[in-house]
Amino acid sequence: MAGIEKAFCLIRNLPRVTIGNLRPLPFTRHKPKIRLGRHGGRKCGRGNKGQGQRNTLPRIGFEGGNTPFHMLIPKEPYYEGHHLKRQYPPLTLLSLQRLVDLGRIDTSKPVDLTTLCNTKVVVVDPSMKHYGINLTDEGADIFKAKLNIEIQWASEITIAAIERAGGTIITRFFDLECVSAMVDPRRHFEKGLIIPRCKLPPQDAIEFYSDVKNRGYLADPRKIAAARFELAQKYGYALPDLTKDPAYEMLMRRKDPRQIWFGLEPGWAVNLRDKCILKPTDEQFKLYYKS
Repeated sequence: MAGIEKAFCLIRNLPRVTIGNLRPLPFTRHKPKIRLGRHGGRKCGRGNKGQGQRNTLPRIGFEGGNTPFHMLIPKEPYYEGHHLKRQYPPLTLLSLQRLVDLGRIDTSKPVDLTTLCNTKVVVVDPSMKHYGINLTDEGADIFKAKLNIEIQWASEITIAAIERAGGTIITRFFDLECVSAMVDPRRHFEKGLIIPRCKLPPQDAIEFYSDVKNRGYLADPRKIAAARFELAQKYGYALPDLTKDPAYEMLMRRKDPRQIWFGLEPGWAVNLRDKCILKPTDEQFKLYYKS
């Protein structure tokens, strides 16, 4: 009865239905067509003779018989395959330190592409061939945050600045499907899509991500300690001992090469409405998504 009384009370408070507050259904009213030549009807709105009246206008870009603009410009080999090149929007160490100081990034957890995009400061657009973030060395002399960061591209000075502060860094490749999911996970799961399996780097990037000097995720992990010591000797700073650090487990956390999020495996689906995770049961499906 309480619900019925509440409904009646709502109806009583609503305004009375009149012509003034009624609205037609969408797509039921059509705009009247504008007739040509309605002011006399001599030329039907097309004017006097010529291309306009006879509907013989040239195509867009026609230059009257002259050599077209796109044929006058010489072909530069520098721009060959430019539309296929991978783009990495820059993020400076200064901006990263500012995000940490403002509390936009939690240093007690690993930092990846999703963490950086959730700050709403870093913009990554997969439709513009953005394959991740390039962490630049601007502000390397003042960088003090201790992070376990996963980035897509980094220079030697950037790696040295992060390791000097007591953190760890790893360079990791993601294909465009994974980047699109990591940039906006909520939109990805609301579409009902499963977690994609990360592809291996293309042929021209395997060398970079397999090099221990670049801290590539495909490099031999047993050689990273020697590379850290060598870099510290090169730039002249004392290398912190990670084994004595209280956050050692967090600093050494790594993802599987096919994994894009911690705790979630490729092939799983996340139901945000029911707050549950759907896992595959088919053996062939599991074998395909298994690393």
